[in-house]
Amino acid sequence: MTSMLLQLLDRFTHNAPLPDPLPLDPFPLFKAWYDEAGRAKQQPNPNAVYLATATPEGRPSVRAVLCRGIREADGSVEFFTNRSSRKGRELAANPRAALLFHWDHPDRQVRVEGPVTLTSDAESDAYFNSRRWESRLGAWASDQSEPIASRRALLDKVSAVVNKHGIDVAKLIAGVDVHIPRPPYWGGFRVWADRVELWQGGVGRVHDRAAWTREVVVSGGSVSSGPWTGTRLQP
Repeated sequence: MTSMLLQLLDRFTHNAPLPDPLPLDPFPLFKAWYDEAGRAKQQPNPNAVYLATATPEGRPSVRAVLCRGIREADGSVEFFTNRSSRKGRELAANPRAALLFHWDHPDRQVRVEGPVTLTSDAESDAYFNSRRWESRLGAWASDQSEPIASRRALLDKVSAVVNKHGIDVAKLIAGVDVHIPRPPYWGGFRVWADRVELWQGGVGRVHDRAAWTREVVVSGGSVSSGPWTGTRLQP
């Protein structure tokens, strides 16, 4: 191979490529990318992830949520929401999801697909209690995805929540946190990856792309999984 051709090919390796050979498990590299995005000042909302769900009839919908945990040990991703919302109802009827992380700054994306289970009450309580009080009030006030007559009507529902729970408004305004219990319909979901794709952008759209698959079985309250198999993909 001539030196000129080597120089030409070098232009297509501007960004750090995926390891060769590929790692046996994609999650450590996925988590490293996620953590790197979180440290980058140029990357807004590094934990934002697009969540796709579908009805049993195959009617899809997608929205952005916030990732609240990546568990390398078992290969799962967590997010929290109103389980009575459209996404919650669709996951109850068809418990599979697809996730897309996209980070502009390093030109990377990660796709995760797999079955979905609920997080425990203890896990949901712990995260709910870590949220700002405004978000905790909002979780009670909003029947997410349902119609409402006006913005004023929604703010009236916030006032009703304050009165219902006897919340000391003076303490909140003064910056003193008060206990606001978790609504029974609010909690977490865990996506157990049976397919993960890592994508590193490249010059001339000669991207570096690889996918890993494994078998995941959800039975009752238990989840089991097999080994990962990885392969590079053409961009």
